[in-house]
Amino acid sequence: MKRSILTAAVAATLVWFTAGPTRLAAQSGSAPAPAPRTADGHPDLSGVWWRGADVGGRTASGANPIAPARGRDGAPAPTFTSLYTPAAMAKAKTLSDKDDPALGCTNTAFGTLNVSLFDVGAVGQIVQTPKFLIMLTETYNSFQIIPIDGRPRRDAVPPSNRGDAIGHWEGDTLVVDKTNFTDTSWIYAEGRVSFHSDALHVVERYHRVNANTLEIEATLDDPKVLTKPWAVPKQTLVLAPFDQIMELACSNETQSLVEGAAKAASGKN
Repeated sequence: MKRSILTAAVAATLVWFTAGPTRLAAQSGSAPAPAPRTADGHPDLSGVWWRGADVGGRTASGANPIAPARGRDGAPAPTFTSLYTPAAMAKAKTLSDKDDPALGCTNTAFGTLNVSLFDVGAVGQIVQTPKFLIMLTETYNSFQIIPIDGRPRRDAVPPSNRGDAIGHWEGDTLVVDKTNFTDTSWIYAEGRVSFHSDALHVVERYHRVNANTLEIEATLDDPKVLTKPWAVPKQTLVLAPFDQIMELACSNETQSLVEGAAKAASGKN
């Protein structure tokens, strides 16, 4: 039943969209406009971004936006958990769906679809100002405020599920560096066991290729549970045909459903 109950709960709440403008642009064959820029000359990453469809929908090309990433040889790409140390793998075997922190409305440390902007969902919004990049997700009222004006990382900030982030520009690419995580969230959600430690370090690179396309590369390092850093498969997002995300309230009623199903499956009910 892994992922089934929580996936259904989220999918039932989300509104399913189609990527109309994206499809029309592809059919017309016209080249996309260049990436917009802010008054200081940097690319403007603002917009609502997704893979071309929300949970339950398909992209303009017909692909499933929540399908797992694959390498060049067609095999499944490495995941965070595939790089666990032997001790971490042993711990993972003791956990299951019912232990997922997301069931209690806890944000992930990274994102179920390997996009931190999405958190548990499949769409997110970026608002860029001269001083900050603000990332908003539909799920769990999640947000992250990232300084991009060169200031140093804050001192004496308590650990958080999403980490403490600062950003800087390398040419037209925004580099976001995140540390100071709690060790109580998971990397993914939907029952995918993926705990991490408080040593988690995430570096992301955001590049707006043109007006309609945002590429994201990321590396996650956690020396307490990983044998080596995990290079996340490059994510390519497109601008959604709407300019505002929704608020999707989280209910922990799903927790009792999953716990009940787990007891029934083990014969303990």
